[in-house]
Amino acid sequence: MTQNDMMTKLMELDFISLDLGLFLNTHPDNNEAIDTYNQVITAADALRLKYEEKYGPLCSFRSYATNTEQWQWMDTPWPWQKDANVSFAGKECI
Repeated sequence: MTQNDMMTKLMELDFISLDLGLFLNTHPDNNEAIDTYNQVITAADALRLKYEEKYGPLCSFRSYATNTEQWQWMDTPWPWQKDANVSFAGKECI
């Protein structure tokens, strides 16, 4: 899986978890939604960890400093830089 693929999948999982969280605000006893929410959160956490191990931290406040000699957050593109954003080239947007 490429860096772009991993980021796209992570964005999808984060969106699903947000959407399920909103649904659960109005349907707090829906066990199927709770189970799905927990599965999505677990999958997103696992993918986020793999991404950060391979490509560096996604944000400064939730990543462990794996390199104690240098602050790795500075090595990755910042959110406002073009390289930090996912490319949706060739994909149809709705």
